[in-house]
Amino acid sequence: MMKTEESVKLLGFWISPFSRRVEMALKLKGVPYEYLEEELPKKSPLLLKLNPVHKKVPVLVHNDKILSESHLILEYIDQTWSNNPILPQDPYEKAMARFWAKFVDEQILPAGFMPLVKPHKGIEVAIGEIQELIMFLEKEVTGKDFFGGKTIGFLDMVAGTMIPFCLARAWECMGIDMISEEKFPGLNRWIKKLNDVEIVRECIPQKEKHIERMNKIIETAKSS
Repeated sequence: MMKTEESVKLLGFWISPFSRRVEMALKLKGVPYEYLEEELPKKSPLLLKLNPVHKKVPVLVHNDKILSESHLILEYIDQTWSNNPILPQDPYEKAMARFWAKFVDEQILPAGFMPLVKPHKGIEVAIGEIQELIMFLEKEVTGKDFFGGKTIGFLDMVAGTMIPFCLARAWECMGIDMISEEKFPGLNRWIKKLNDVEIVRECIPQKEKHIERMNKIIETAKSS
């Protein structure tokens, strides 16, 4: 258990899936923390001081320890506070959770936004390519409540903050039904399960406000 004299602070941004997933982990563990909102794209002196390499959120400050990169922060949280495990205990399952989490951030995210905003290959080709990637996750979650089994875990936090509560809202702005229930029944069942989890609901950006911000981001991206 965390001692009373310990200090936990999180620098984040309200629509960032990367900082939202860290909040989920802290809430799941029951760790008290101070949340410091950044006003991106402006970067505060504190952010630049704490994360001079990447200059991005999230940044977790635990006493005198400073961590960046959401996957690393999630693992640190899981190893520091042992209750309510986030990563699987089995070495193979743990490795696969890391593999698919990396897949979400490094393959689905890049394919799921700019190629749709500026579809140089054509919009249908772009949609097909991202759906082909998402189908891997559909197969992984089919027959399960969550990716990790019966409770929310590492991959649920990464994929959940990125796909249904970030990219899917951008797709909605663009009028694209990317993850239809007919084509992705397992993912849609999983999304409904996520919405039933209190700590997830607490960390999801308010939809109308989020959609409004997404529209601005899309228009900016189109004109860039």
